[in-house]
Amino acid sequence: MRGTLPDYPWDAMAPYAERARGHAEGALNLSVGSPVDPTPEPVRHALATATDAHGYPATAGSDELRAAIVEWFLRRRGVTLGTDAVLPTVGSKELVALLPMLLGLGAEETVVHPRVAYPSYAMGAALVGAAAVASDDPAEWPDSTRLVWLNSPGNPDGRVLGVEALSAAVARARELGAVIAGDECYAEFGWESPWISEAIPSILDPRVVGDDHSGVLSVYSLSKQSNLAGYRAALIGGDPALVSRLLTVRKHAGLMLPAPVQHAMAVALADDTHVEEQRERYRARRAILRPALEAAGFRVEGSEAGLYLWATRDEDAWDSVAAFAGQGIIVGPGHFYGDHSPRHVRLALTASDADIAAAAGRLSGV
Repeated sequence: MRGTLPDYPWDAMAPYAERARGHAEGALNLSVGSPVDPTPEPVRHALATATDAHGYPATAGSDELRAAIVEWFLRRRGVTLGTDAVLPTVGSKELVALLPMLLGLGAEETVVHPRVAYPSYAMGAALVGAAAVASDDPAEWPDSTRLVWLNSPGNPDGRVLGVEALSAAVARARELGAVIAGDECYAEFGWESPWISEAIPSILDPRVVGDDHSGVLSVYSLSKQSNLAGYRAALIGGDPALVSRLLTVRKHAGLMLPAPVQHAMAVALADDTHVEEQRERYRARRAILRPALEAAGFRVEGSEAGLYLWATRDEDAWDSVAAFAGQGIIVGPGHFYGDHSPRHVRLALTASDADIAAAAGRLSGV
């Protein structure tokens, strides 16, 4: 291990969670984006029918799965890839944390990530002794940059990068000789114009990169769109040369998606109906929670897409967390997402319908 790793940030939530659990009507946890809705039945059936998995699974993914990923990229993301340019991964968090290692980064090199960001981007840099720089401005990225992470729609702030912003980021990364990876796990959930009617663009969109995928990767997860968080089903696609390198290292490291999960994942990728149904669940929850937050004096910022509401009432985030806990509601403090969001809190739309409705009812006392 290179360097000293920080404490796990969520451990700091313990006293606030304890206070919330003391509420007369119990705690409502809106702090963690773990799906609560059922895994689609066809996907569960696919998993069950593939349990005779006596041999080792292919690290590259089965022929069936690679074909499903390629077809999904074209159908849902407007991106044309070959089967040599895609890989399944054991969830997306392992890829985010391990990509600097898989690419061979080390000391004296830099990983760039968004200013307001999920902490695993910086953790990936820490694991290999590289520097982590939080910056949304390509002009600020240092010459030592070897990996750039974009996140659109963003976690936690729900911001979307359009074609122009993506193009500028790709151009700068190529100028630096850096790999650029787009974490696009929330791309099916656009809530505000123009993303209600337009697809949220991928970093591999032809309008961004043309037909040249060199140095560019797209990461996606089925955890939220298909309620497969427990399956650890995710994927990566892009530059075939980079994918080939990642495949070789992953073979050495034994990073294989279990064969039954590979089959279930292929079935999930081919079915858009359950994704539409899940989008409607989240849309309905958002329509209940957002006005209740605003009525309680919070201003919702960003949040144009994704599975969270990013809110502030211009006080320290820990004060907001404490106020929510007093009403039995657990939320995430902006401090967990870097140094640039100390006055925001994150509320997840992944709680049940009943919990979202109950939280909206309690917000008048926050």
